[in-house]
Amino acid sequence: MRILDEVLAYNEQFVKDKEYEEFATSKLPNKRMVILSCMDTRLMELLPHALNVKNGDVKLIKNAGAVINHPFGSVMRSILVAVYQLQADEVLVIGHHDCGMGGLKADDMIPNMKKRGVTQKTLDTLEYSGINVQSWLKGFSNVEDSVAHSVDVIKNHPLLPENTPVHGLVINPETGKLDLVVNGYEN
Repeated sequence: MRILDEVLAYNEQFVKDKEYEEFATSKLPNKRMVILSCMDTRLMELLPHALNVKNGDVKLIKNAGAVINHPFGSVMRSILVAVYQLQADEVLVIGHHDCGMGGLKADDMIPNMKKRGVTQKTLDTLEYSGINVQSWLKGFSNVEDSVAHSVDVIKNHPLLPENTPVHGLVINPETGKLDLVVNGYEN
């Protein structure tokens, strides 16, 4: 059975058995917080348990590395929506050790793209159009510095209320231990 078929078959039974009822909540976060975290599979269940958050407690945004590359991109827009429309009062940026974005290099990724059908002509067209694929596909070398950078982008955003605490943490994906990088109450 293909993955999508498995998902749809399971979902049909999930709905039929009304298993969704235990997850009923409002769209507003009970803990009035928005979290930006990495999409790493190890954090899927570990992160909420390590933070003591349940369904309905927080708004959760995930992307590769918990990185904000552009202050007016979709991640920052999502944070602002959480703050202004969904009553989030605090922001947490949570990176993790052993992240796939740590040390990511375009030179490692581009051959994989080519194996899956992206042509050199496409890459050349992107470069010609002003997209520097080498820098766009660049990761970070230090997770703490990366988290601090994302916190800085959020904290200094011209549309974020000045009194919004923005915290930065790093989680160990094996143990769930959190290390504080930036205490948003002190900035």
